[in-house]
Amino acid sequence: MMKFHQAGKLIICVSLFTIVLTSLCYALFIAHLWWVNVIFFSIMLLLGTLIVRFFRVPTRVVNVVPDGVVSPADGTIIYVGSAFEHEYFKDERVKISIFMSINNVHVNSYPITGEVSYTAYHPGKYVLAKLPKSSVDNEHNTIVVKGEEEVLFRQIAGFVARRIISYPEVGDHVEQGEEVGMIKFGSRVDVFLPKGTKVAVSNGDKVVSKKTVLAYF
Repeated sequence: MMKFHQAGKLIICVSLFTIVLTSLCYALFIAHLWWVNVIFFSIMLLLGTLIVRFFRVPTRVVNVVPDGVVSPADGTIIYVGSAFEHEYFKDERVKISIFMSINNVHVNSYPITGEVSYTAYHPGKYVLAKLPKSSVDNEHNTIVVKGEEEVLFRQIAGFVARRIISYPEVGDHVEQGEEVGMIKFGSRVDVFLPKGTKVAVSNGDKVVSKKTVLAYF
């Protein structure tokens, strides 16, 4: 059964009300040529469908992998390699970047089981999330979970995204696959892992939150 995220219920209601009202006004006062009407109502239907789909929360059984890192987001792998983590570790790490398009589920989850040891929100810009500089320049939220190893993952707002929702607080015990929050309308998640981690994905791979194993310790 499909559910919808609490953060999107008001947006869905307001958006659908606006779409219906706009469509009624158009039909009563503006509608004329049949082909123009088809285009207009198709756009309204598409817009409403995209907004509703964006806040969907599919029911999934978590792929629990004690020695692995499960993807915190749905999307496409756009970077796998070494990178300097500037905020918390301040050293070289294995970095995996996941780009979430407007069509992906945007609810994020914890990649490992453990205790939240760090979390920090940073306001910023809204450049394209695929660009490397978006990891630092864009609005983002950083979370570190300490299990057998420490894993840092960063929710990054994109060109369309305008709000990050994140629930963790330092000291919280969290489970692999448990919801951490979401990013509204297009975004990216970066995951930083210890050197020596065995990566299980490559650039271009499609990954699924709570299901796809990104790497093994």
